[in-house]
Amino acid sequence: MQKSALFDVEEIRKDFPILQQKINGKPFVFLDSGASAQKPIQVIEAMQKSVYTQYANVHRGVYTMSEAMTDQYEAVRQKVADFMGASSADEVVFTKNSTEAINLVAYSFGSLLQKGQGVVISEMEHHANLVPWQMLRDRMGIHLYVAPITDQGDLDLIALEQILAENDIALVAITHMSNVLGTINPIKLITEMAHQNGAKILIDGSQGIVHQQVNVQDLDVDFYAFTGHKLYGPTGIGILWGKKEILETMPPFMGGGDMIDKVSFEKSTWALPPVRFEAGTQPILEVVGLGAAIDYVLSVGYENIIHHDEQLVEYALSKMEEIDGLSIIGSSEKRGGVIAFTMEKAHAHDIATLLDQNGIAVRAGSHCAEPLLRRLHQTSVARASFGIYTTFKEIDFFVDVLKLIQQLFVK
Repeated sequence: MQKSALFDVEEIRKDFPILQQKINGKPFVFLDSGASAQKPIQVIEAMQKSVYTQYANVHRGVYTMSEAMTDQYEAVRQKVADFMGASSADEVVFTKNSTEAINLVAYSFGSLLQKGQGVVISEMEHHANLVPWQMLRDRMGIHLYVAPITDQGDLDLIALEQILAENDIALVAITHMSNVLGTINPIKLITEMAHQNGAKILIDGSQGIVHQQVNVQDLDVDFYAFTGHKLYGPTGIGILWGKKEILETMPPFMGGGDMIDKVSFEKSTWALPPVRFEAGTQPILEVVGLGAAIDYVLSVGYENIIHHDEQLVEYALSKMEEIDGLSIIGSSEKRGGVIAFTMEKAHAHDIATLLDQNGIAVRAGSHCAEPLLRRLHQTSVARASFGIYTTFKEIDFFVDVLKLIQQLFVK
């Protein structure tokens, strides 16, 4: 298994100039796409073109260039809606990232909750889908419930069903794919469980939408959040998708220009969604970059992306499991291109530093998931995460260096 039969990864790599350089005298092997993916030329050039040829503020001018920029900006909103299978572009809110998108729901939708109602998260959540709900709990007096995971790293669906059945749950907030375990959750099933018990559901798709095609209408979720920079787009742009009828009930997250209907010194009234949640000048160029990233992902094709991802994970796991003293974190059968691991006697940061000396970039630490690591009896783990440009040759080199590290620490 040395290459995907469905697309030529070497051709794809030509679109990512950063991958052609050397680090510490070695070919650059980037295995940290789960933190932030590299950007193809097409994204960079799309943003440059807008700067060079038609940059202006949006929704604020009647002159030609402003109207052209506004048209392009709103065309990306429609593109995102189509990309996610949404019924309307009015359901797409531009945010700074998925963290802001989740905070928006926690603040705005959360303000509609009553004291004593509850929100359910899981043990595998990133801090971005934990801390906002703690803040809501402390502000509103709601209950925050945590659905446990199994020893394999899967969500315990029986425990989740019990929490839903025994409590007044207003919202379930669950990750689509764990950034540590790699577990891909059964979102459609969890959504059915939530709705059957009268709860809404929010999905943190920061990792999931990179590795799985998403259709929000098919999933029937109520909110879906993701960030552009993990999807080969720029930083500074994220998406909150929400059902229109729910967004219309929610008060603004921030106040300022553009999100208003009318303003006087006595009071203000609000614009309709999505503009209601987009106060101030938005990240215009980043929106353009996100649109180009979506075009790029679709040009590669999700069928190809998923197949390549599955092959990489299978191959990497088989090779890493050959190393004595190396332990894989999580053993879910349904997992995406994220593999966290530990090695006997070697701290995660030492592993990452030694890998870097060989030109290999991985992440080490708690991965913004401290409660999950405590559940796993870990304080720090190393993580390799894959992108569409990751090759089997890179996996081989990564594993060879891990073997050298293992020999160094067992002496």
